[in-house]
Amino acid sequence: QVQLVESGGGLVQAGGSLRLSCTASGNIFSIKAMAWYRQAPGKQRELVARITSGGSTIYADSVRGRFTISRDNAKKMVNLQMNSLKPEDTAVYYCNQESKWGQGTQVTVSS
Repeated sequence: QVQLVESGGGLVQAGGSLRLSCTASGNIFSIKAMAWYRQAPGKQRELVARITSGGSTIYADSVRGRFTISRDNAKKMVNLQMNSLKPEDTAVYYCNQESKWGQGTQVTVSS
């Protein structure tokens, strides 16, 4: 059974950077699309970025140009590099593969 474990969240000032990582178990990581979602207090969970098995990416309008999603199939890892962070990026960030979710990692951006 696939398990997803996120790391890399924390507290950062506006304008700063964080890098989130998600490590997956299982043998079929390389053929699956991976995604990052986030959920802020009182709001619905939303897609942040997605990367296909072939490396094609999509981003939410709110993060395009600031965030970069990447994957390392050999390490079964997907990363989210977040630059120029804003207070509105504050949320719990979740790694996703199809119906599987990680436990989430908190990102807090102070103004």
